[in-house]
Amino acid sequence: MTSANDHHERVAKLTFAAVYPHYVTKVEKKGRTREELHQVISWLTGFNEKALQKQIKDQITFKEFFQRAKLNPNAHLITGVICGYRVEEIDNPLTQQVRYLDKLVDELAKGKKMEKILRSE
Repeated sequence: MTSANDHHERVAKLTFAAVYPHYVTKVEKKGRTREELHQVISWLTGFNEKALQKQIKDQITFKEFFQRAKLNPNAHLITGVICGYRVEEIDNPLTQQVRYLDKLVDELAKGKKMEKILRSE
């Protein structure tokens, strides 16, 4: 298995619940709210508050998380660099979806306006 495949496997096996507190800490440290974070996650995944809490409680992997999600049709408009990769060039669909989420959280933490984060064509 190549290192890229190893990376994709690690991403797929991470639980959303393990990463979620880091998202919360990142945005709150920069003056944004948990509610804004949930708005961003909901925009990308289609999960309402109750469904999001269930994903966290069930300790599901990112693979399961994005299998259950209804990805926003404008997700392809998320571009830029996150974790050293251009999100629009990531060839593994699951890894790209996780990086979409990382990018949105990053933009929220950097103070970008919600209208810009929640892309519309």
